[in-house]
Amino acid sequence: MLVSKYSKPEFNPYGDEGLIVGGEPGAWPAPVAKRALAASVRLPGSKSLTNRELVLSALASGPSLLRAPLHSRDSALMIEALRALGTVIEEVPGTGGYGPDLRITPAEELLGGSSIDCGLAGTVMRFLPPVAALALGPVAFDGDEGARRRPMRTTIEALRGLGVEVNDDGRGALPFSLYATGAVRGGELSIDASASSQFVSGLLLAAPRFTEGLTLRHTGEKLPSMPHIEMTIATLAARGVVVESPEPGVWVVPPAEIRGIEVDIEPDLSNAAPFLAAALVAGGTVSIGGWPWETTQVGAHLETLLPLFGATATRQGDSLVVDGGVGIRGGAELPGVDIDLGLGGELAPALVALTALATGPSRITGIGHLRGHETDRLAALAAEINGLGGAVTELEDGLSIEPRALHGGEWKSYEDHRMATAGAIVGLAVDGVLVDDIATTAKTLPQFPELWAALVRDPDEIVTTVTTDTLLL
Repeated sequence: MLVSKYSKPEFNPYGDEGLIVGGEPGAWPAPVAKRALAASVRLPGSKSLTNRELVLSALASGPSLLRAPLHSRDSALMIEALRALGTVIEEVPGTGGYGPDLRITPAEELLGGSSIDCGLAGTVMRFLPPVAALALGPVAFDGDEGARRRPMRTTIEALRGLGVEVNDDGRGALPFSLYATGAVRGGELSIDASASSQFVSGLLLAAPRFTEGLTLRHTGEKLPSMPHIEMTIATLAARGVVVESPEPGVWVVPPAEIRGIEVDIEPDLSNAAPFLAAALVAGGTVSIGGWPWETTQVGAHLETLLPLFGATATRQGDSLVVDGGVGIRGGAELPGVDIDLGLGGELAPALVALTALATGPSRITGIGHLRGHETDRLAALAAEINGLGGAVTELEDGLSIEPRALHGGEWKSYEDHRMATAGAIVGLAVDGVLVDDIATTAKTLPQFPELWAALVRDPDEIVTTVTTDTLLL
């Protein structure tokens, strides 16, 4: 498989026949679109849903089966972390075309005395500490160098507020360790989750197993990515746990049984963003199969966001089809936009890449919290677009983008999968864009380079529906 300098070299979610092939890490020449697209793509499962369902399955009262889960670095890290706590996770024949399904059998008692590698996965570093607090004994947490820069003080202080002993040497960040006593009392807790909705979700997922449940109050002025909290509440409801919200920013979780269930994981709609955006750059159509009619995923907003750039988005069967007309490569002029992405900040890198190719000025706001993601995404996007001749200015809560003619050059990924895919979007229209580490996309979409290459090939020469079967060598 293609090895990233930012990912564990031994990581291979598909065993010996990896889906990404290549050699040493090196700059990836982003393919330039030569013709209008006519592509149909089916994507692997949602990372956000997969990791939530893995956590709930580990805390459940009986076995669960996850059908069509994501297999990526983030999900692999979550699986290994839960196994370290005593959960049995088995691979069984798959149903989604992107690897095996997962059968999860909860441990009778969660085990301490373990170390958990969070990698760069926010869902692991923020969802697992409240789970580990239910184990018996010490549990240590650490991750990649970049993970040590991500905000964790809220989780650490929340655990202490719940009576859990935590040692972080005052860093408020990884690495840290906790000493679990086998139970968490719960009760009332106030936190400031302004930096990430994951702080809320991590507590809500474990709260049904707290002796007194949990009444959680957010004290900050803003709470980003509310749809992710709604996703957490929906996954709990599907397992018999009803979370009440008597007022905005307050959630009440009763002590309750978490049922084991069989669940189908939706495709990752946020990972669809670069593929659908490609239609506006290259022209033509891109279809994403398995698009749900109802979902809590923030990627669903692409259906209304991309038309702001001039695309048309329609439903055809189980697919969302985006038509970019003739596209930028065909002479179309993308209008500038003014968008508040407070509900879907993870879509920002793809949309900012589009604004860098637009003919009018744009502002994308509501995304100040992206400074605490895999990298400072605002600074990174500004630096990389400006490095190619663009004119991007950081705002307190977003970015301002002025139209400029771009040229080729290196595009740094900053250990960030969404930065890497943003570079691929720019490279569709600009000759000579070199993404320094495309393999960092293995965080949530290991097949990205192959899917992207298939996207831009001549549709008369190949079948552009791409799944595992067409990528295996």
